[in-house]
Amino acid sequence: MSKIRTGVAALAVLAMASGAAAKNPSAQDRVILHAWSWSLDTIAANMKQIAEAGYDYVQTSPVQACYVGDGGGKALFSQPGDSVQGKWYYYYQPTDWTIGNYMLGTREDFKQMADSAYKYGVKVIVDVLPNHTAIDHTAVLPGLDNAVGGHDKLYHANGFTPITQWNDRFECTTGEMGGLPDVNTENPDFQYYYLQYVNDLINLGARGFRYDTAKHIGLPSDPLDARSERNNFWDIATGREAVKGLSLLMPDSIYIYGEVLQDRNTKETEYAEYMDLTASNYGHVLRHALEQGAYQPELADWGNPAGAEHLVTWVESHDTYANAHESAGLTDDQIREGFVFLTARATGRPLFFSRPAGSTRTNYWGNNRIGARGNDEFFHPEVVAANAFRHAMSGQPEQVETANDGAVVEVMRGAAGAAIINFSDRKQKVRMATALPDGTYTDSVHGTAFSVRDGRLSGTLAPLASYILYANAQ
Repeated sequence: MSKIRTGVAALAVLAMASGAAAKNPSAQDRVILHAWSWSLDTIAANMKQIAEAGYDYVQTSPVQACYVGDGGGKALFSQPGDSVQGKWYYYYQPTDWTIGNYMLGTREDFKQMADSAYKYGVKVIVDVLPNHTAIDHTAVLPGLDNAVGGHDKLYHANGFTPITQWNDRFECTTGEMGGLPDVNTENPDFQYYYLQYVNDLINLGARGFRYDTAKHIGLPSDPLDARSERNNFWDIATGREAVKGLSLLMPDSIYIYGEVLQDRNTKETEYAEYMDLTASNYGHVLRHALEQGAYQPELADWGNPAGAEHLVTWVESHDTYANAHESAGLTDDQIREGFVFLTARATGRPLFFSRPAGSTRTNYWGNNRIGARGNDEFFHPEVVAANAFRHAMSGQPEQVETANDGAVVEVMRGAAGAAIINFSDRKQKVRMATALPDGTYTDSVHGTAFSVRDGRLSGTLAPLASYILYANAQ
């Protein structure tokens, strides 16, 4: 029989005792915090806590020069009459590819943030978006126009034609998306200029990139725009090719994933030859399960031909939260249990989206300020425990069991540990199959007792709560 120690102290001991697995998890076992709309100095000020919460990466919002909208106000999303104006999406409207913008901070701020990340062993992912410029393309700065051979050469020949058929690959990869004119990412002069920006970020300490609207940048198999000779952007961006003698720095040390939202003609397998992909369909299925308060059979399949080893998984993204508010109605508790489920699993690379501070299910914007830290959920004890569990279970096989009509989910990692998650908003008493050895267990978060006898786990779960059990006291 084994008796597991309880509380935060036990969690710390478990993390330390797991040795290299806790400090240097395999690439597959790393966890991302999306510090959405946090300023660079805010990220730096919270880096110690980010590291202690078990995140291996922190992802910034876009840091390139951007469109100055609403008079330069820094509201996440202002309404007419608000005292502070602003919109979060202006930093998704580039006017140049140089480091620093009025919303998140300067080049020096980026360097200080990256230095802080290095100090605490956290790697920085930067959200980058070479696919388009600001809707008001006259706001593009002269240095960018000059670098690419003139303003007209900055864009695809089809770059101002709105996309109407989203599964037509020519329209999707060369056309105007949501009013954003499409950059000629195949222009060697643009590739060279853009790669200088990326390499500058790497020199300052970036160790990864998230490519926004990646599926709108053509693959080698896609049709060519009239101004393009080869669809080779991804070969340049991932270090397979040089452009005008310039190559991506440190290609073997840079983590890259792309926003490849799934549809009927997305070419996930070909994109996965270059980078990891967002598991958008899986996120939708998981949110539905959380809304229903029960595991869904579709969660057994990742639903992406790229394969689980190439997926970044999330319960929600900044788009599902802030655009159509598809996920914004889910409570923080529901989001947290979904994240614990993803993080306990053996595959996928989980990302935790940091919601705005002060946000509620009726006020999605909360304190409504760009630059501020998000709410406290990113270091909730259950989230911290899930991150530590993922690191400690590195290399252990996965098995998923459910009970009580799917209300309770158990993610077992071999016989070494298990995460028990209540998807429902009701207390659940369970007796379910487990691979854990016989014994009595006290979970590392709540101090709740569980017992295992003859391959059956017994215990009581609070509503929308998770529990982490380790097979051996450390």
